[in-house]
Amino acid sequence: MSYTAAEKRYDSMQYRHCGRSGLKLPVISLGFWHNFGHQDDFDNASAIARTAFDLGVTYFDLANNYGPPYGSAEENFGKMLASDFGRYRDELIIASKAGYDMWPGPYGNWGSRKYLMASVDQSLKRMGLNYVDIFYHHRFDADTPLAETMAALDAIVRQGKAQYVGISNYSSDQMRQASKILNDLGTPCVVHQPRYSMLDRHTESDRRLDALEEIGSGCAVFSPLAQGLLTNKYLEGIPEDSRAALGHFLKPDVITKDLVTKICQLNDLASERGQTLGQMAISWVLRDSRLTTAIIGASKTSQVIDCVGAIDNLNFSDEQLKLIDQICPSDSDITVR
Repeated sequence: MSYTAAEKRYDSMQYRHCGRSGLKLPVISLGFWHNFGHQDDFDNASAIARTAFDLGVTYFDLANNYGPPYGSAEENFGKMLASDFGRYRDELIIASKAGYDMWPGPYGNWGSRKYLMASVDQSLKRMGLNYVDIFYHHRFDADTPLAETMAALDAIVRQGKAQYVGISNYSSDQMRQASKILNDLGTPCVVHQPRYSMLDRHTESDRRLDALEEIGSGCAVFSPLAQGLLTNKYLEGIPEDSRAALGHFLKPDVITKDLVTKICQLNDLASERGQTLGQMAISWVLRDSRLTTAIIGASKTSQVIDCVGAIDNLNFSDEQLKLIDQICPSDSDITVR
């Protein structure tokens, strides 16, 4: 049975301008890092994407190496486009990235022009697209001249393979340098992706939001739930089906007694606010209007619904923010991707 999107999909979602550009993004976006690869259930992945779009989530965030295996999230999304989303293409912001390990040899990683130009062509082929809306350089490459990396992004736009470009995992100083090069080329950096959550506040210590405001770029935060730590999943131990139990990026030894105590305290505050912990975590990152969107991951449709519910209460009292700062000081850095 063919998919028809919900008629009222835009009634409740909020949208923010991406920096000083004309592009608007939903405050909640869907990331395809986990649960969309060949090893995952395709019908479940499709249901997650459909549920998100039905709730006004128009930004789907991918990368060339998402899976596993590498490339499979893009391939599966290409199937979803063919079966479900093709007629809604102009209502979607589809993003991909390149910068991490993708294929063997010296040309399948980092930030050379060779790698980026090949990567965007491969991504478009896997998804069956003529262009993506945003193409990111996924991480800073100290061994490639920044001018070369940015010139490749500029060329990708000029060749019609992307509408906008962005960067991810750059420091504030690196962002300023990259933005200046792109502005001089005539292709502004429209968005940056940092990792940011109540448990991981290095973005604040590096003053990245200040830098983004200065250069006019938007901000798309990833891991606002700290790989699920900022949900009710770990309040009573490590579930067998959790990311920590699988031990890929979130390691079990991260979940210490002290961390669980912090999570429980945050959960109590969320309950007082009438939210789940996950909703409060998303509301907290969105409290700053300079932040454009929070990219969520999901393994179930119910998780998407819960996360989108965060937009019903984005306001915090001074007392609530002070309590969060006491539980998770501004130098908190629980580094989980």
